[in-house]
Amino acid sequence: MKKNEYLREKVKNFDPNKIETVENALNALKSCSFQGRNLGKALEILTEMVSVPKCFKVLSLSGAMVPAGMEEIICQGIENKVFDAIVTTGANIVHSIVNSYNPTNQAHYLGSKNVNDKELYDLSINRIYDTYIPENHYKNAENHLLKLISSEFSKNTQHIIYPSELFKIIGKNMKKTSFLRTAADRNIPIFCGATSDSELGLNLLKYRKFNDYNIILDEIGDVNNFAEKLDQYDKYGIVIIGGGVPRNWSQQVFPYLEQIKNKRNSGYNYGVRIHTATEYDGGLSGCTISESVSWGKYSKKSDGKSVSVWVDSTIGFPLLMTALFQRMRKID
Repeated sequence: MKKNEYLREKVKNFDPNKIETVENALNALKSCSFQGRNLGKALEILTEMVSVPKCFKVLSLSGAMVPAGMEEIICQGIENKVFDAIVTTGANIVHSIVNSYNPTNQAHYLGSKNVNDKELYDLSINRIYDTYIPENHYKNAENHLLKLISSEFSKNTQHIIYPSELFKIIGKNMKKTSFLRTAADRNIPIFCGATSDSELGLNLLKYRKFNDYNIILDEIGDVNNFAEKLDQYDKYGIVIIGGGVPRNWSQQVFPYLEQIKNKRNSGYNYGVRIHTATEYDGGLSGCTISESVSWGKYSKKSDGKSVSVWVDSTIGFPLLMTALFQRMRKID
């Protein structure tokens, strides 16, 4: 390229005096540098994603987002039709259940990372970085969940069920502050590719061992359920928080559709990822978005409509979603 082709647009100073909303801030950051610009670009991508007809929109949710106080954002994302499906960890699901069965709808406490963990153990308090959750809150949720299981399933019978079906049953019995309840009320499926890697998985195992409720989760079958739902749409978008199982579980659907339906040249058209992982040490939980194009997980035309934002998810996610909601209200 020629010199003038590189020097097309200058950086614009961020002017706090012109900022009245979060949406204003992210819009201004588009003309700055580094992760501020990426966050501004993410807002533009999500704006287009929610505006495109027949676009299937997925939230891939890992990390301790529910314990961190991010659950209401997820609920409002469902209510505002930003997400058509959620793929998450078993941990986020069980923390939502624990919150819902707590009298105050919040089972987590502000804590500190500078603490004696041996003392916490003796006091039956679990720590998630700077957040505490007493063990008795888990036990309370476990007892309530057992009552629900006993009302829905018979003893001494093998029940094979998709995880998404079980989450819907649980969600229908949660309070409205739970993202499981919000999703169930709006027929938004919740998928989990590793339910056994959570307190919920341990609870189901204990119900089988001590209470004779033999529930078998068909996680593999839910891959096809996810694929069939997604295949009804023309375009696809995804918001990825962190990495882990939810990220690639959400992405592998396109290689699967290629294998069973010869559906090539598909993949996500829009992608926004908020994370802090690096690619050079293999710790990026499944590769960069660009690398994913080679696998058919993202469309070849997704260039310019996908972005990775290297920022703590408890900063990037609430700012991005707040700005998006503000913009959506302006458009409406």
